[in-house]
Amino acid sequence: MNVALHTPTFIDEAITIGNGVLKLTPVWVPRGTFLAPGMRLKLHPDDVYTDRGGITERWIASTLLAESSPTAPSDEGLSYIISKDEKVSLSDAIEIAGDKLIGKKKMKKYGGWSVLAKFIDLGEPCPHHHHGIDEQGIKHGKIAKPEAYYFPTQFNLYRGSFPYTFFGFEPGTSKEEVINCLKNWRIGDNEILDLSRAYKLKPGTGWILPDGILHAPGTLFIYEVQLASEVYSMFQSMIEGKPINKHLLTKDVVQPEKKENLEYLVNLLDWEKNVEPNFKKRFYLEPISIKDTKNMGYEENWIIYGKINGKEYFSAKELNILPGKKVSIKDNGAYSLIATQGRGKIACNYIESITLVRYGELTSDEFFIIDEAAKKGIEIENLGNEPLVLLKYFGPDTNPNMPDNNI
Repeated sequence: MNVALHTPTFIDEAITIGNGVLKLTPVWVPRGTFLAPGMRLKLHPDDVYTDRGGITERWIASTLLAESSPTAPSDEGLSYIISKDEKVSLSDAIEIAGDKLIGKKKMKKYGGWSVLAKFIDLGEPCPHHHHGIDEQGIKHGKIAKPEAYYFPTQFNLYRGSFPYTFFGFEPGTSKEEVINCLKNWRIGDNEILDLSRAYKLKPGTGWILPDGILHAPGTLFIYEVQLASEVYSMFQSMIEGKPINKHLLTKDVVQPEKKENLEYLVNLLDWEKNVEPNFKKRFYLEPISIKDTKNMGYEENWIIYGKINGKEYFSAKELNILPGKKVSIKDNGAYSLIATQGRGKIACNYIESITLVRYGELTSDEFFIIDEAAKKGIEIENLGNEPLVLLKYFGPDTNPNMPDNNI
């Protein structure tokens, strides 16, 4: 497939052909040799392992380059819009025609699509880490990363070997105890998890997590929505018998003299939230029905919702359409969606959840709905014998009337 030479013309034609719905390519990302794949991404088993580790993530509607090794493709992490036999990266399309794709107000305020969703498929737990950063890092183009999780039932028939996630620290933990763990980095397991608490994960539910909170995701399959950032800091020195390079503790610390200052590294955490006594009550998410529409042949739920420190960074919904039903769905702004079950039509586009796909093959399960089309309403029809289930995520300032946890 060729890269379109005349991007503005390509975008206009793709919008017209798709009736405001843009088809996207799947994006597969390996995340290092210490993370084992869970084999539930529906990527062919022969294509899961690479020389840079197993593929544990699929990025959805991504305008963010992945932090990868020098041997990775130069565009790893970027989604492409495809139409006819040509393609353009979603990043370039929004840079050139962002007013059309995400709306003038958001383009002016945020400069682009500032969010990202991922499928994360871990065969083993992830090390304890956080996504906070200091003001110095922000000045150098790095931003902190709040994120949220939903565990789709369709991918969690098998829950993996450790369906738990560690969050933060036990109430009463001191900063000195954490600093001592970091001091013990090179003696094997620094036992940071001894200070934390694990919560059992449940398919069909989720969590919302402000930046600066330590977490060690378990082996449930995750639909994650986040700010588009690759910032993180690993606080755990070993996972499943495999050592973690200490570079990953300080990779986003800009000032060299701060990299060995353990007190400084601990102060990058949001301490109050890490030791929150009612952590689950504050950050756990159950789906909330948007309105009673079962008699109309569909059901839509909020699955990711709530402001963080007074800001609406992102939100997400799950749409379930019954077999044989055709519905028109309006939203407040541009969004991306992916099918997790069933087949049908969205506007004039065929959509189908994947069963098995080879690396590099195109799929028909992922789309981007432009701002104007979302507001006018998109017609979606279920052409199968099972529910058509779609996950939809939105950027900031799109759903001010969503439920709010006052985080």
